[in-house]
Amino acid sequence: MGKQLLKTFPKIGFRKKALSMKQKEAIAGYLIIMPWIVGFLVFSFGPVIASFVLMFTKWELITAPQWIQFDNFTRLIKDPLVPKSLYNTFIYTIFSVPLNLLAALCTAMLLNVKSKASNLFRTLIYLPSQMPAAATAILWFFIFSPTYGLANSVLGWFGIEEQKWLWDIHLVKPALIIMSIWNLGVPMIIFLAALQGVPDQLYEAAILDGAGKWKKLFFITLPLISPTILFNLVIGLIGSFQVFTQVFIMTGGGPGNASLMYVMHIYNNAFANFRMGYASLLAWVLFILVMLLTYLQFKMSKAWVYYEGGN
Repeated sequence: MGKQLLKTFPKIGFRKKALSMKQKEAIAGYLIIMPWIVGFLVFSFGPVIASFVLMFTKWELITAPQWIQFDNFTRLIKDPLVPKSLYNTFIYTIFSVPLNLLAALCTAMLLNVKSKASNLFRTLIYLPSQMPAAATAILWFFIFSPTYGLANSVLGWFGIEEQKWLWDIHLVKPALIIMSIWNLGVPMIIFLAALQGVPDQLYEAAILDGAGKWKKLFFITLPLISPTILFNLVIGLIGSFQVFTQVFIMTGGGPGNASLMYVMHIYNNAFANFRMGYASLLAWVLFILVMLLTYLQFKMSKAWVYYEGGN
């Protein structure tokens, strides 16, 4: 396609000079990605700018936006559900992201073997992460059912009394954290690709030096896949701050706002209370918060991430 576009450019003069091949390739490249650029400006960048303007307004969707300057900021400071939802989201992130990464890494290491059944097991473990989020939430809703759920049946095998799970303010967040491990398929595949990129010669040299399994893990495997660990960590953190579907379907933020996540609070203000201006401000707070946390991760990664050929 690029060659066809290059042929369409005549040798027109620009300051009495024909377009160079490099300039023609640049123009052809921009023409090829023009649909994406238009889509980004219309459906992504445009709404971002609109939300920035809307956070200074009062807009109830059915009425015209009213300019209220910094009233939404005052509401933000006084809103008791903001610290509550942020606390719930932080607790969910602190536990779900490390557990998910640890489970994905251990699974990838177990599957990083040459076996006839390895491809089958990789597929079986990866498939659950491709299920629709709504279907996954409904499945786990029945697993945590206090009357006939599988979770209480497993506890009964060990003589532990039945729990209310999603209906208990102390267990609803642990239940959601346990559910998050279900989506280990995507980071597992990424870890598996990184593990297969570790040179076998390094392990052979380590064996000759008398290194055991644990030393090979901590001095060869983990340092060489540390960039992949950082990637999955950043993606996992961003995803954990955007958790919504599971909470919306399974708990609705209850009981007693014990599972009210920050994105759920944004949704309630935007589409339940019709405070679109205030919801825009909440969304910008989330954006800034995620940006800061991502920046901190990259800054701290200099102490533990190893790049081959880098510092």
